[in-house]
Amino acid sequence: MTYLSELLATACEELFNLTVEPVWTRPDEQFGDYATNIALQLAGKLERNPREIAEELKTYIENNSDYTIARVQVAGPGFLNITLTDGVLWENVTTAPQQILKNQKVLLEYSCPNAFKELHTGHLYQTIIGDTLGRIFAAQGADIYRANFGGDVGLHVAKCMWGIRDVLSGELPEKLSDVPHEERAPWISQAYVRGAKAYEEDEAAKTEIAEINQAIYGFHDSDDHESPLAQIYWTCREWSYDYFKDFYQNLSVAPFDKYYPESATTQSGLALVRENIGPVFKESDGAVVFEGEEYGLHTRVFITSKGLPTYEAKDLGVIVSEVEDYQYDRRIILTGNDQSEYMKVVFAALGQIDRELADKQTHIANGTIRFGDGKKMSSRLGNVTRAVEVLDTVSQAVRADSDELRQQISLGAVKYAFLKQRLGGDIAFDVEESVSLQGNSGPYLQYAHARAQSILEKGTVRDISASAFQPDERSLVRKLSEYTDV
Repeated sequence: MTYLSELLATACEELFNLTVEPVWTRPDEQFGDYATNIALQLAGKLERNPREIAEELKTYIENNSDYTIARVQVAGPGFLNITLTDGVLWENVTTAPQQILKNQKVLLEYSCPNAFKELHTGHLYQTIIGDTLGRIFAAQGADIYRANFGGDVGLHVAKCMWGIRDVLSGELPEKLSDVPHEERAPWISQAYVRGAKAYEEDEAAKTEIAEINQAIYGFHDSDDHESPLAQIYWTCREWSYDYFKDFYQNLSVAPFDKYYPESATTQSGLALVRENIGPVFKESDGAVVFEGEEYGLHTRVFITSKGLPTYEAKDLGVIVSEVEDYQYDRRIILTGNDQSEYMKVVFAALGQIDRELADKQTHIANGTIRFGDGKKMSSRLGNVTRAVEVLDTVSQAVRADSDELRQQISLGAVKYAFLKQRLGGDIAFDVEESVSLQGNSGPYLQYAHARAQSILEKGTVRDISASAFQPDERSLVRKLSEYTDV
């Protein structure tokens, strides 16, 4: 495609002294592989018959093209139809895709669960989407870096710590050894629910949770690992990250290159905001805010009146940390679509600080996983649908001869059920449909793949020669070559 565009642009410059950027379309196969109406576009400027212009371009291309082009035709009032050689068409399928993003550094930030909470279906969906995007970009030649940014500080952690302290009947870290390994994640989750409920219903508890929140930031500032509450915090924090890593491994996704806990981005986020008070941020009632109304957005707090960073400041901090670590050309962050307006504010603020860095940011939003009852999830209320519950339910619905095969089929069922749907909207998930061996399902594709592999194993393997393409084979290769256009 690049070669065709450059050749046609050169033709227009040499023949007509005009600079153009050709636009190509995919015509019906009988008319060729690519088509352009560039002659019709030039007709007005040159005050000439578009078909005559097309004939001149045809002659130029035929006299100056290499092995790439098999045939050039003029059609209708002045369309140029170009047919590629079979060899080039095959090359577009076998090698061109790996060149699309060659030497590009792409950082993907996704999944991003908060420590002290269990992974829910939103994390499951986002992890599958992020992992798949990473594989697609890698197949296009990009260098991929996977980042996981989550909250190990903040009010949600303080609520959980209050709940843990309440369950333990005090700041008694030695009692943590009584929690079985396999029950750690749900145990922490239930403690969070207890703390969240107390925060809303008990003023005394709310005050205590605010104090714990301040204390947790202090654990990082002073490197406190010895006080009883700090011991509980660091132990349960480690439990959370171990749980995350085990989950990703069981999900058979690529490992993350780096975890960015919010505690590690606090200082850089605070510093960046404070450095830009005046030109970008404003002080308001002791807090530091970004006035988004000027950009068609809303005002958000970046530093609270108590001097603590909000999620917004921490997000700026992780952006700085990630670009320092990987010097990426493009950063893609995946979140729920309820964060869309929030991300616009963060990117708007970043754009006022560093326009070039802001232009490298892309936000992809995803919808909610909905089940038969149509309910959403809320870990605050304790009625969250855990990611592991979805996987277990699908696994139980799969009929397989071994646990290993059951695992492969159930993962394929869940992943494809998520991936086949339009990104951005809510997803209606049906367990029975996801494991069906008929229709548009993961197990059906796995079965078809297994059958194809069996046929290939029984056949004679030979090198594929583009010169030997039959018409139906060329049609298939032509369709596959459209991958580079997507």
